[in-house]
Amino acid sequence: MNNKVLLDNLRCIPDFPKKGINFRDVTTLYKNAECMKIMLDELYELYKDKGITKIVGIESRGFIMAAALAGKLGCGLVLARKPGKLPSTVIKESFSKEYGVDTIEMHLDSIEKDDIVLIHDDLLATGGTAKAAYKLVQYFHPKQTYINFIIELRDEGLHGRDLFKGIDLTTLMVI
Repeated sequence: MNNKVLLDNLRCIPDFPKKGINFRDVTTLYKNAECMKIMLDELYELYKDKGITKIVGIESRGFIMAAALAGKLGCGLVLARKPGKLPSTVIKESFSKEYGVDTIEMHLDSIEKDDIVLIHDDLLATGGTAKAAYKLVQYFHPKQTYINFIIELRDEGLHGRDLFKGIDLTTLMVI
């Protein structure tokens, strides 16, 4: 989709969090009302006819548009969080990151077998976090699972999309 307004408002911070990485800062999109409207409208158009019953927002920037879209679609919101942040019984999935291993968790009663689930996060780079979220969702055996990101990084030799062959995955911007 690569909406010009979104691209023009996306901040890039070179050498963050370490030298050689160009950090794409979505907070500049979130603070801009026009960008928020564009993103929400584009997400709604992508998913309005899919029968989504739950959106899984990935900590923490994934919570923002996941919550907004859940409200617009009239569906539930499930949080995929870092360890120790959810108060009830959880399932967890660990994954490798550039700097080590991390884990995300979801409540054990988050999703039902008849749910149609959309997993949402702000950015697809290596895909490790989203793949862990996908594995957690698949634990529940929902009817269907979709995945969406605001930004997909490809310009830095990243191939996160390759982890999701055969899965319906969309992005609003490819950089």
